[in-house]
Amino acid sequence: MTRNKVKLEYITNDSSRKATFKKRKKGLLKKVEELTTLCGVEACAIICSPYDTYAEAWPSKSGARNVLARFMSLSHEEQGKKMLDQETYLGQRVVKAEQQLEKLMKDNREREITKVMYECLNGVRSLEGLNLEDTMDLFVVADKTSKMVAKRIESLQKKAGNNK
Repeated sequence: MTRNKVKLEYITNDSSRKATFKKRKKGLLKKVEELTTLCGVEACAIICSPYDTYAEAWPSKSGARNVLARFMSLSHEEQGKKMLDQETYLGQRVVKAEQQLEKLMKDNREREITKVMYECLNGVRSLEGLNLEDTMDLFVVADKTSKMVAKRIESLQKKAGNNK
């Protein structure tokens, strides 16, 4: 059984919010521990809770201080090298999604024109109803398909020649 997707919005119920905070905090600290153990990297987590008077640090306050001191000893340029704020991260995700959409639209267009090409070849459709853009795309797809067929014929002929 799968979990329902959680809406990322403020939890208004105090007891529910506190329980969720405790669970998520425990999960976050576990992930940091796994990261340090499995990947052999130095990491720390500092969590300031509205429910506690003190901040909680993992692995310990001294361990967190050591990691933080190492980070602070880096130049400003090195510190910010791989640092992302939420806006930058979301911007990167948007760009990636737009690129993926563009690729899918291009693939879809090519499939659509390929279908039109085969419909024309089978006499199901006429070229007369196509606009200029469709006709140009059809020419490109037909040329590409023709080259693929020629390569396949050539490879089969070579294969047949080697079998003699």
